[in-house]
Amino acid sequence: MTVHGLKARWVFPIAGEPLRDGVVWIEGDRIAAIGEGGRAAGARDLGDVAILPGLVNAHAHLELGGFSQPIGRPGIPFVEWLHGVTASRHSGGYDAVDAVRRGLAESGAAGVAALAEIAQPGWPEQLFRQAADRSSATARIDATVFLELIGPTAERAAEALRLAERHIDQGQRAGSWRPALSPHAPYSVRVELVERACRLSAERRFPVAMHLAESREELQLLETGTGPLREFLENLGAWTAAADRRRRPRDYLEMLAAADRALVVHGNYLARDEIAFLADRRETMAVVYCPRTHAWFRHTAYPLEAMLASGVRVALGTDSR
Repeated sequence: MTVHGLKARWVFPIAGEPLRDGVVWIEGDRIAAIGEGGRAAGARDLGDVAILPGLVNAHAHLELGGFSQPIGRPGIPFVEWLHGVTASRHSGGYDAVDAVRRGLAESGAAGVAALAEIAQPGWPEQLFRQAADRSSATARIDATVFLELIGPTAERAAEALRLAERHIDQGQRAGSWRPALSPHAPYSVRVELVERACRLSAERRFPVAMHLAESREELQLLETGTGPLREFLENLGAWTAAADRRRRPRDYLEMLAAADRALVVHGNYLARDEIAFLADRRETMAVVYCPRTHAWFRHTAYPLEAMLASGVRVALGTDSR
């Protein structure tokens, strides 16, 4: 098998120190070796560039990427933003499929090699098949497609679970993308749906993701059952007073810990014991920090240093516009 080398001013192996004038030796479609170049006979010199591994976007909503700018304004209250998203998506002129197509193209151009996409029922599977095609002229992207599950009532939770099982079956047959599930958030899914999704994850070996500890409004709803999020859900006909809602993000972390693997998306307001819980389970649980989203809502300082110091595995995501 042919071996060829690529030389660059800098090579970032990530697992070790950066290499000045480094060379990446490639055999077939695999990296065979990385080393310092010198003159590196036989290697193609790319010049004043850097070579680094493909980027991993651990949380994206590509279908929301069709907006020309973020919804609202910096510091917008979370529930006001939810109203804006709902109105924009149902305005009649929004093309979610084109947004996904553009998002995949932008991701490839930016060096993204792996993507965790949150998808709605009816998502454009063919676009992800094309993105994974090794023979394509465009950058290849390995996608894990998390079907978003919304189930605030017993009836909607049952329907979401049926869609979930179909999605996992479809993805495990497809081979061109990986299936996963995303019970949306504590305020939009019943506890039994989270538990069933995590049980299915453990049985069939796929990851789950959940938005958690994202906003102060979420914490207020969990603790007291009141606040702007409750009013938002009531207006949508999605509030059930008898629903079993737990009182802290920690309760949902314990449910997610039963999954094969779990991503805790955002985690802006995780408490100390919740950070310790995640640190103890870093082999199967990670937090996804979305810096630009965090800045847009002007949340309090992100607990990144506390997470890293505790040993929490932290990934990065772009979220959406």
